[in-house]
Amino acid sequence: MTFNRHGVWAIYRFEMARALRTLLQSVVTPVITTSLYFVVFGAAIGSGMTEVNGVPYGAFIVPGLIMLSLLTQSILNASFGIYFPKFTGTIYELLSAPISYVEIVIAYVGAAGTKSISLGLVILATASLFVSIQIMHPVWMIVFLMLTAATFSLFGFIIGIWAKSFEQLQFIPLLIVTPLTFLGGTFYSIDMLPPAWRTVTLFNPVVYLISGFRWSFYETSDVSVGVSLAMTLGFFVICLAVVGWIFRTGYRLKS
Repeated sequence: MTFNRHGVWAIYRFEMARALRTLLQSVVTPVITTSLYFVVFGAAIGSGMTEVNGVPYGAFIVPGLIMLSLLTQSILNASFGIYFPKFTGTIYELLSAPISYVEIVIAYVGAAGTKSISLGLVILATASLFVSIQIMHPVWMIVFLMLTAATFSLFGFIIGIWAKSFEQLQFIPLLIVTPLTFLGGTFYSIDMLPPAWRTVTLFNPVVYLISGFRWSFYETSDVSVGVSLAMTLGFFVICLAVVGWIFRTGYRLKS
């Protein structure tokens, strides 16, 4: 079976066009939010904590801020992208079109990943206006950025198929993923926590994503970069397996 690049491109282009219609909001909102984080956390916390693991506090939080936006936006973009056809009933036209399930996933996940990575780069550029940023391993930074975006776009795709309402669509990103990100070392090193809480925090999967991504900037991390990469790849494989099961069984797609 040949790869239907025209079908993939059509879905990808449609999803990207939807994002471009709200381009101003998509760009201005993260810029303002990032600026506020620096003003609030930089002034309130940074004044009493100048460095973390030898890195200026303002620069230390940059990878965490990027990951915070990357995770939430990957999930929201991918979940809404596949949920909306379900909501309008056009999902049946998509399923009956001459395009495979793999190609559908590539198109939706690719579009969601593109949008979230672009947002991450906007936040990186905004942060560079406030602090001096050094990326010691740019290749690894790109690897973590792309792998995380792809993984959580797949996760968002799963949520979009699972959700039966707009409330369910936002439940996991806002009430589970965002708190886990804040508690995953976005604004601090877990080494600063008491031993008992540090052990509990290690059960938070977001810790490994932020830690590996921060290592690519400053060569400092809360856990081994190898462990961070393995955890990210493991979650990616799990999401792939779940998506495969969904299309194989037709879970909440054909009913």
